[in-house]
Amino acid sequence: MRKLLILMAIVLIASACTQRQPNSQKAHSNPKAPINQKAPEGFVFVKGGTFIDTQSNLYGKNANITDFYIGKYEVTQKDWTEVMGSNPSKFKGSNLPVETVNWYDCVDYCNKRSIKEGLKPYYNIEKNKKDSTNKNNIDSIKWTVTINAGTNGYRLPTEAEWEYAAGGGQLSKSYTYSGSNNIDDVAWYWQNAGDKRLAGYWSWPVLVANKDKTRPVGGKKPNELGLYDMSGNVREWCEDWYEDDKIAIGFVRVWRGGGWMGADISCKSSFRGNFEASGKGSDQGFRVCRGM
Repeated sequence: MRKLLILMAIVLIASACTQRQPNSQKAHSNPKAPINQKAPEGFVFVKGGTFIDTQSNLYGKNANITDFYIGKYEVTQKDWTEVMGSNPSKFKGSNLPVETVNWYDCVDYCNKRSIKEGLKPYYNIEKNKKDSTNKNNIDSIKWTVTINAGTNGYRLPTEAEWEYAAGGGQLSKSYTYSGSNNIDDVAWYWQNAGDKRLAGYWSWPVLVANKDKTRPVGGKKPNELGLYDMSGNVREWCEDWYEDDKIAIGFVRVWRGGGWMGADISCKSSFRGNFEASGKGSDQGFRVCRGM
């Protein structure tokens, strides 16, 4: 009887060890690993935080950016044509940035691309309702545009997001331009966007004679986040109204980054530009963000 009890005890102990072993193995083979945030194709994931770029207008001002996706490149004419069915650009080329687009064109593109790809549109666009906050007498369009916060559709970057991304986000090295202190490394602007490098003073007839124009996206070095052409090539629309000590909200929209015909100063990551929302030009384009 005693031998039988001992034998039963041994069997129970062995059985208990066998039952615990899979759980023990599972705990060791499946540690909680950090999640790698994968951006959609053509986009870069930007980790949020405060501004560490000492060149930024928002450095040291407790501004905080949440995580977001932003286009690796400016929207190209190929991108635009696939959604809108036409090409408004002066300088034609599938891999050139789309230009000669106003702010309204861009938000319209964002919604149409969202719908085409099965995403929820970010903007509510009322084309037949004049925006009561728009005080610009030159702007005859004045669509009422509001947002669906938290949706996964395409949108323009806010000015703060644009500046944060252009400055390298949490990887910033505080460059003057987006990705370098040497403008020619990262930007197409009036001196290098034509047949030969120009010197001296800016002159429109000289730019025309030199055949200055936009260049294919991604032709210069990227910044710390892997974003191209945030300095130069085309000026990029942002979502916000422009505001400073002299200009109140409701008159002009923000553009950032400078363009092929612009001066080097406008290519600085910290430079703030503005234009009426209905304005267009062959140096006026954009890039898009996407919801998480």
